[in-house]
Amino acid sequence: MTWRLLLTVLVVANLASALAVVLARHQHRQLFVQVTRLEKARDELNIEFGRLQLEQATWAESNRIDQVARDRLGMKFPEGAETVVIRP
Repeated sequence: MTWRLLLTVLVVANLASALAVVLARHQHRQLFVQVTRLEKARDELNIEFGRLQLEQATWAESNRIDQVARDRLGMKFPEGAETVVIRP
């Protein structure tokens, strides 16, 4: 009777161990897919960030600012007679 009980316990332990291995592998695969998806999103965001930095540098160029101020706002450098110096 004890051999039969011992065999039953070993079979149940073996099945539980096999089930734990299956669950661990399944979780590993799910996490691997998630990591891959997140790495792809990170790479896309890095590309977008680089593009935005380039765009920001383009918009911040002094020539661009000067051109927009002249065209859209009608600004210009003052002539000599238009310049007023204020002294304290």
